[in-house]
Amino acid sequence: MAKGGWQEFSRPESLQRGAAASEPTPKTQQRVRVQRTKSGKGGKMVTAITGLEAAESELKALLKQLKAAAGTGGTVKDGVIELQGDQVAPALAALEKAGYRPKQAGG
Repeated sequence: MAKGGWQEFSRPESLQRGAAASEPTPKTQQRVRVQRTKSGKGGKMVTAITGLEAAESELKALLKQLKAAAGTGGTVKDGVIELQGDQVAPALAALEKAGYRPKQAGG
């Protein structure tokens, strides 16, 4: 290589790492956390589910299952599923049924 020929990111093999990162993590290996929180909700309790690595459409389908299992409303905001009220136990059960390995976070 000629002097001054620094081209770290122009070779095809240097770009392979980004392609491997786009493969989805299996459901059983994702770090899914379920916790109760009040922060920023005007004092109302919500159950936040974080750590899900899925497309927006998959999150919405999962949200529909969770809302039906808990019998409450909810939403998806920035990749975090929020269920109204203290719904930790129903959320854990529904996530296990969907093939995830969730853990309860917080107290």
